[in-house]
Amino acid sequence: MKWETVIGLEIHAQLATRTKIFSGAPTAYGAEPNTQACPVDLGMPGVLPVLNREVVRMAIKFGLAVGARIAPRSVFARKNYFYPDLPKGYQISQYDLPIVEGGHLDIELEDGASKRIGITRAHLEEDAGKSLHEDFHGMTGVDLNRAGTPLMEIVSEPDLRSPAEAAAYMKKLHALVRYLEICDGNMQEGSFRCDANVSVRPTGQEAFGTRAELKNLNSFRFVERALEYEVERQIDLLESGGEVVQETRLYDVDQGVTRSMRTKEEANDYRYFPEPDLLPVEVDTALVEEVRETLPELPDEKRRRFEQEDGLPAYDAGVLTATREMADYFEHAVSESGGFAKRTANLLMSELLAYLNKDGLEIGASPVTPEMLGTLVVRVEDETLSSRGAKDVFEAMWAGEGGPDEIIEKKGLKQVTDTSAIEALVDEAIANNPKQLEQYRAGKEKLFGFFVGQVMKASGGKANPQQVNELLKQKLDGS
Repeated sequence: MKWETVIGLEIHAQLATRTKIFSGAPTAYGAEPNTQACPVDLGMPGVLPVLNREVVRMAIKFGLAVGARIAPRSVFARKNYFYPDLPKGYQISQYDLPIVEGGHLDIELEDGASKRIGITRAHLEEDAGKSLHEDFHGMTGVDLNRAGTPLMEIVSEPDLRSPAEAAAYMKKLHALVRYLEICDGNMQEGSFRCDANVSVRPTGQEAFGTRAELKNLNSFRFVERALEYEVERQIDLLESGGEVVQETRLYDVDQGVTRSMRTKEEANDYRYFPEPDLLPVEVDTALVEEVRETLPELPDEKRRRFEQEDGLPAYDAGVLTATREMADYFEHAVSESGGFAKRTANLLMSELLAYLNKDGLEIGASPVTPEMLGTLVVRVEDETLSSRGAKDVFEAMWAGEGGPDEIIEKKGLKQVTDTSAIEALVDEAIANNPKQLEQYRAGKEKLFGFFVGQVMKASGGKANPQQVNELLKQKLDGS
């Protein structure tokens, strides 16, 4: 039997506010345990939550970016459950009246085609604390610093049909919230994490199969691997005559398997009811338009502009718009180069990205600034430097040896463009290799590369390759 995979993602993006969603406690990462939880976060008697206005603006910003409907009236609710890191005994969230409804995100598939993934909703809620199991010798510690941290939960439609599509959607959403500057996207710190609902059904069947939920996946690689394992587990189970149980499962990174955690809860298990301490959120048209004015150029728009105005191939434009920081760096470097977009893109993708990956750095930490890269492009374009020399200069810039002009001067890398000097080197190469000259003129044209190499070697790699090729062609073929 052939099987079809059905996946929907629930992505939790931590909103980039300085304070929590219902209190003035800070949200900074890395503080000592339990030093950033105030009485409101702990649900102490006599305290009341007050909604942080900025989280509403960020939710509206996201909704506009994905073409969603911004609800003029949304309501907070209490989601009741007991867990050690939830001191109130309930989580304030949104249930039947979320602030963002509908919308979509377009992803690119492996074959280059585009697919539209529907977004069901995005709602606001507070995070719980964190249970710590290490270093407590059979006990569990609880850190409540995260309690009350603002989250936006983005729920997709079950439109994803493979683990690869799920990873592509997650990456696209990750880039979007960073472009919008509503989430820093730091997955190691828990700022962007994912729960995945996955089921399988016989190909052609309309009804969904029984789903399992995979909790707290915090990397693109783990999302794809966990889903691949879970899909195979469910298919093997069904083909051996078993049944899939609706449950919550955790992904064991070390073993590469999913493990049962608990039976999956339904909404009525949480006994949702309207939060009595918070008024409904009312959003008027004026606020929506005010937020719309703050929208940046979005990734898809920027990619199209790079293709149409800068003449970049679709692949290059996709790489350069993967993050806002990358796109900003590229545009700054192009400006410094005087508009040589393709050459700038080539150097950025071949040299800068390679060095960033090798040293495990983000582009914001690059020792080679956009100004330096742009100047390097100019030196290649004005033929001061060869393409080979550009690689040497980049390596020296990365090592902190100075800017392009300083390095070119110090290392003597200035390209030879004097025609008479190059002609002398060409004549010498031909004169010193009569046997190869005879073979070339007898039809062994591959030896042309040999003569190019001889001239470049004699010039110390400084001769302009284009001039070398032109003069060699003339002299080898001319007599």
